[in-house]
Amino acid sequence: MDRVRQVHAQMVVSGLISSPISANKLLKLLGESGFGSLSYAQQVFDRFPERNRDLFLYNTMIKAHSLMAHSAHNAVSLFKSMLWGSRFTPNQYTLVFLFRACGNGLQVCDGEQVRVHGIKAGLEGNLFVTNALIGMYADWGLVDEAKKVFDCSLSRDMFSWNIMISGYIRSGKLDEAKEFFQEMPQHDVVSWSSLISGYVQAGHFMEALDLFHEMLRAGAKPNQFTLVSALSACANLVALDQGRWIHVYIDKSKIKMNERLLASLIDMYAKCGELEFAFKVFQSACGLKTKVWPWNAMIGGFAMHGKSEEAIELFRQLEIEKVSPNKITFVSLLNACSHGNMVEEGRQCFKSMARSYGIEPEIEHYGCLVDLLGRAGLLDEAEEIISSMPVTPDIAIWGALLGACRIHRDIERAERVGKVIKELDLNHIGCQVLLSNVYSASGRWNEAKALRENAELIGRKKTPGCSSIELNGLFHQFLVGDRSHPQTKQLYLFLDEMGAKLKAAGYSPEFSEVLLDIDDEEDKETSLLRHSEKLAIAFGIMNTPPGTTIRILKNLRVCGDCHQAIKFISKVYCRDIIVRDRIRFHHFKDGMCSCKDYW
Repeated sequence: MDRVRQVHAQMVVSGLISSPISANKLLKLLGESGFGSLSYAQQVFDRFPERNRDLFLYNTMIKAHSLMAHSAHNAVSLFKSMLWGSRFTPNQYTLVFLFRACGNGLQVCDGEQVRVHGIKAGLEGNLFVTNALIGMYADWGLVDEAKKVFDCSLSRDMFSWNIMISGYIRSGKLDEAKEFFQEMPQHDVVSWSSLISGYVQAGHFMEALDLFHEMLRAGAKPNQFTLVSALSACANLVALDQGRWIHVYIDKSKIKMNERLLASLIDMYAKCGELEFAFKVFQSACGLKTKVWPWNAMIGGFAMHGKSEEAIELFRQLEIEKVSPNKITFVSLLNACSHGNMVEEGRQCFKSMARSYGIEPEIEHYGCLVDLLGRAGLLDEAEEIISSMPVTPDIAIWGALLGACRIHRDIERAERVGKVIKELDLNHIGCQVLLSNVYSASGRWNEAKALRENAELIGRKKTPGCSSIELNGLFHQFLVGDRSHPQTKQLYLFLDEMGAKLKAAGYSPEFSEVLLDIDDEEDKETSLLRHSEKLAIAFGIMNTPPGTTIRILKNLRVCGDCHQAIKFISKVYCRDIIVRDRIRFHHFKDGMCSCKDYW
């Protein structure tokens, strides 16, 4: 920036600052080149003689303001001053920049007024202007209005179609986006990538991978953006085989690695249970660790695997390398401390955010801190943190405290927290079920039953426990007590046999995890044996050679009985079993778990 000021000074001394061409170059440099000097650019523009200003100078400044949401209104103000006295008529570039500014946080009426000026200037049929107008409506979420402009446009290009695809996706209208995609005369990498990304963002990971394979079959070549989305789908499905295939594809196709793609690869391997290989990928990426994204992926990987000390050590390395952390870095660090019962380290990490890095804690950081303290049994301190928060605590924060109450069997506090949550959201099913589980674990069946009946009365159902396993590129999903799988008969015979072997090895069912009022212990045992993770693990053992690692994805927290049973399964069947639940990873081997029974 000092060099830019020196050049500016030379322009003033030499008189070149009065030349619209020279001044325009300076404004472009200040407003669009990442110097963050928009206010400086505006001062240069304001001091430029009004009689010497031309349309190009106005367009340059309008564009610079349009790129910043906080300054979008200045773009419209400049446009108004440009029109004063009808000195200039806007051209296609003026309108494109203005529509972008309007979609970047201004009101609909502002955009409509700009649109009228476009019509007056005879530019309503211009392809670039039409595309920008479609984009403006899409940015506002008015995708139906965008479609009207699209349908009435006299000329369209691939960009027109892709803006509409993106608009449907951002509005959450995936079905319409897919239908519109199928109507396209042709597809390019942007249209494929947008649709795949939309399905990933909506949590439809299987559909996203299906689209990715369809894209490859169609002969389209994915770019880094496409591959980031595909790897994200693999990570969320624990689809290690497909993730490895994409990694090979990247190398063979000589696709240039960038920080985002590197972070996605690390994240995929970590979330598929291959933490050591994720670290190898991280270490081998020379020159691609100047941005925080790969560091966040690796710190997050260590955190979810319970490698708390490694996560903290990597953060120290980040500081040595002078890479600036962001708020996601501290979410991962606080999670690492929570999973490792590192209370003091977590407290210091939380304090250092604002003190050392100028990052003000947000609600997710407070949630991590409450979770850390709650798991450690410091329920009073956790509740004090909630009451002293500078922002209003949401249901997730209170839910974290309620979960801690269940772990530590603090029924009185759980009831009090449950009332607070009820006031925030009368029909919040997750917390009602959690409080019901607290009552069930304490044998207070009437209260538990009343809560569950209330949930059914308002037509809300808890998310059923679901576990999935990938075998030979195919996914097999199991619900609790599932009998829909083609191998159900063999599976349940194997389960009975497995239950007998586990009991012989010393396994004793934890009946406190039975959340229904069942008197007969044999029925309780049968109920526990039908949990989805046990079904998935049994299926994996049945269908893989001895010694093969079993990888399971569970959508909810693993219950205490399943955790105990899987430790015995790993020993009795000599298998490494990796279970990723909603909270973290569990690596079971030789009757032990990596979490050390703290999760």
